[in-house]
Amino acid sequence: MAESTLNVSRRDDCGKGVARSLRRQGLIPAVFYGRGLEGCALTVDPKALKKALATESGMNTLIRLQGEGPFNGKVAIVKNLQKDALTRQPLHADFQALDLTRKTVVAVPVKVVGKAAGEKNGGILQLVFKEIEVRCLPTDIPPFIEVDVAALGIGDSIHIADVALPGGIESTHEENFAVVSVAAPVKEEAEAGAAAAAEGAAAPEGGEQKAEAEKK
Repeated sequence: MAESTLNVSRRDDCGKGVARSLRRQGLIPAVFYGRGLEGCALTVDPKALKKALATESGMNTLIRLQGEGPFNGKVAIVKNLQKDALTRQPLHADFQALDLTRKTVVAVPVKVVGKAAGEKNGGILQLVFKEIEVRCLPTDIPPFIEVDVAALGIGDSIHIADVALPGGIESTHEENFAVVSVAAPVKEEAEAGAAAAAEGAAAPEGGEQKAEAEKK
């Protein structure tokens, strides 16, 4: 499991005005919290945060916080990172402290492996969910979960019960939770839709002819 260190500063002032002032200085506001720990407001350098998250684990990187406050030396994970809708620049971060001896719940990215058999016949591979929620010890959080799609034909799906999870990791989803599927080619779907529409249009015509025959 990837781990980084990050220097943060404690702040006493809060509010939108303070947040705007921090961003003008090239910093962002953040909060620190955890089970049985004193929560507090922080100031973070977004460039340093980006560097700390630049591991194969991404948002699930374990970050050891450094600075003066109850967070010093604590291992945390970025539970939420708010970004500007247009620039995608960080606006606010939430750091959740982790107990390395207790299991936690995190969302892990799905990594598709192989080429589905159905794709060779024109099918369309659909990643239903890009992440799978799992429960495990913080030190066991995988950077991604591999899903082999080679055997998938058109109309087939892989459910969470079919995914081989690494040891010590369990899913929080129902067994019938679909992760990946292969849809029929768009052309076939369009032809099926056109056929259904034609049948629907023909039905009223047949009904009218029958009604005319009964009148006669």
